Amino acid sequence: MADVTTYRESVAEGIAREMRRDDTVVCLGEDIGAAGGVFKTTVGLFDEFGPERVWDTPISEQAIVGAAMGAAMTGMRPVAEIMFSDFLACCWDYLANEIPKVRYMTGGQVTVPLVVRTANGGGLGFGAQHSQSVENWALTVPGLKIAAPSTPADVVGLMATAIRSDDPVVFFEHKGLFASKGAPAPDGHVVPFGQAALLREGTDVTIVGLASTVPLALTAADRLAEQGVQADVVDLRTLLPLDVSSVLRSVERTSRLVVVEENPYQGGWGATVVSVVAEEGFALLDAPMRRVAGANVPLPFADALEDQVIPTVDKVVDTVKALVDY
Repeated sequence: MADVTTYRESVAEGIAREMRRDDTVVCLGEDIGAAGGVFKTTVGLFDEFGPERVWDTPISEQAIVGAAMGAAMTGMRPVAEIMFSDFLACCWDYLANEIPKVRYMTGGQVTVPLVVRTANGGGLGFGAQHSQSVENWALTVPGLKIAAPSTPADVVGLMATAIRSDDPVVFFEHKGLFASKGAPAPDGHVVPFGQAALLREGTDVTIVGLASTVPLALTAADRLAEQGVQADVVDLRTLLPLDVSSVLRSVERTSRLVVVEENPYQGGWGATVVSVVAEEGFALLDAPMRRVAGANVPLPFADALEDQVIPTVDKVVDTVKALVDY
């Protein structure tokens, strides 16, 4: 096994492992077959599993997710790709009103074990309709699970849990992380949902991130350490289920909390984390909690302007320094 692999390669690897393990797992989406996906995240799947299990679809998000729903209800485990997470809006009725409610409304007689994969987030200058970070959309819908890995190994481990889940999962793959490298997942690697990872230990502040904001938080923590500030860095990995217990344990040590999210500040998942910590761990805090989040504006195309909108290392460092001096 190679010493390093990319986040992009790990998406295909994670899916392939589950397709080899379970012949009811199928993939569908636009250009995911011989083309290997527009982001090259399904390379090799068509060659190994063929057109019976890797289906190229028309350009219709409703058709993709609707077909996946029907397949899931009748015994298959479909993995459906929506090319950009912004386009979840095109199939929102299925994702918000139909898929998450079938198991409840049938009293458990029918399950919908499907995964909707999608490329999420900004930082690459793709403009306002192809750069949004929309985990907060899915977070508002009871009945969906949400995963958003930050490392190649977690891509494989969380993908295994997602595909094996009897409940629907929205799996956010961050576009800005596709080229990032890390240790490959060991054989049989499975990462349970609802278990955050403590990636760095400190005593002065807890920094919580998800997906692309995790490496950003780690870089900020390195810079802060040079200035004598030691940070815990927590990678949530999943939003539903949400591991607030790990956040509270960290805050108990550090007494300060900064949440870094690419979602817009208005209605972002960080607001949920902060509210739960306020309710369950207020006595642990020595300073106000802070959120470094996306601005409430459409994402600009120009990179210099986009940096003004989404979280950056500088914004995290400045926020933490102000909080430590509070």
